[in-house]
Amino acid sequence: MRTPLAVFWFRRDLRLDDNAGLSHALASGQPVLPVFIFDPSILTGLSENDARVTFIYDTLQALRARLEKKYASSIALYYGNPLEVFEQILRSHPVVTVYANHDYEPFARKRDEAVHQWLQARSVDFYTYKDHVLFEKKEIVKDSGSPYIVYTPYMRKWRKIQNQVTLMNYSTLAKLENTVKHPYLPNLSLADIGFVRSTLTIPAYRLDTELLQHYARDRDFPALAATSLLGPHLRFGTISIRQIFQQALNHSNDSFSNELIWREFFSQILWHFPHTQNSSFKPRYDRIQWRNNEAEFERWCKGTTGYPLVDAGMRQLNATGAMHNRVRMITASFLCKHLLIDWRWGEAYFAKKLLDYEMASNVGNWQWVAGCGVDAAPYFRIFNPETQLKKFDKNSNYIQTWINDWRTPGYPAPMVEHTYARERCLKAYRQAIG
Repeated sequence: MRTPLAVFWFRRDLRLDDNAGLSHALASGQPVLPVFIFDPSILTGLSENDARVTFIYDTLQALRARLEKKYASSIALYYGNPLEVFEQILRSHPVVTVYANHDYEPFARKRDEAVHQWLQARSVDFYTYKDHVLFEKKEIVKDSGSPYIVYTPYMRKWRKIQNQVTLMNYSTLAKLENTVKHPYLPNLSLADIGFVRSTLTIPAYRLDTELLQHYARDRDFPALAATSLLGPHLRFGTISIRQIFQQALNHSNDSFSNELIWREFFSQILWHFPHTQNSSFKPRYDRIQWRNNEAEFERWCKGTTGYPLVDAGMRQLNATGAMHNRVRMITASFLCKHLLIDWRWGEAYFAKKLLDYEMASNVGNWQWVAGCGVDAAPYFRIFNPETQLKKFDKNSNYIQTWINDWRTPGYPAPMVEHTYARERCLKAYRQAIG
């Protein structure tokens, strides 16, 4: 009789150490078969050289190499619908339990429920665990049990509860001997999943003492190397959120940890209000008569609006898949309020381009800028790109890095005058919301 196995299903948690679901699987007493599934329903629509797919692929190959070298194990790679892949796995292996970590996006929740029911019908247990955030779902709520929809009281409650608990660290590495010993586990090439190698790379993150000490002072200046570059690593789980918070707490850095708490705030908003993926949290804002001029949207996408800070941000995004956080806010505000283009258009473009794209944070921040989300900026807050440039890039170092035709005859004049655009925006918003 073959030995019963447990499966650990890697998703957005691409690391071997301090991994909650993997730790539980390894402690189950059953040999663990690690797997990753390239799901065509997620990959469809991405460009064939999407840097995020290359990053996932390379990270998995590095994890496979570590397991093969030290533990004579590996990670089985599959391409296909998860239900079809699990049917294939169950035909080949005596699986009794599948472990994974929670995913909070609407698509993932439906997928996991379908997988759960399918496995249950075949007498296979399915367990998932909190790993992507410190606090999830209903762990930080009002005393009444309802979710917070304003950040500051959420943050205060978050900190109060966090101070009362010890950060759990899962010592996964000590248990990796419990992975399946196998002479061969299926591998894939990028070509097997319909992709080619991207020329873009995701840089290593930075979380040193100097950055944390000066984060509050320097974080708003896009020309400075003052941000952590953690975004893609949080998105794909190549580092534990528990380790990141611990470093921030060790430095008593509220400014940095507040940004991480914003991420958790938006995660629980998407969990409680999944309709916000496509609709405004404040329904009356869906009555706004957006202009949605396609030619103007194209100029915004290409970074030819004639506003240097907006253009520099969009050109940085197009060239690198990254954009400084403050500049994201300014470019988003320009699209929604100067051009009166639906925030969903911008959210979709960022989703296509950003290497650190996370639905909860992207949707939350776009709705914040548009004024239609939870704890949003009031609709009459309209950033002046010229004022922002003087304040945060007064020597034009960031501008000159990304705009090679700036101050040349070929650089476009501003596509819309700020005061005119502001008044047009205010009128449209007032007509919509009364």
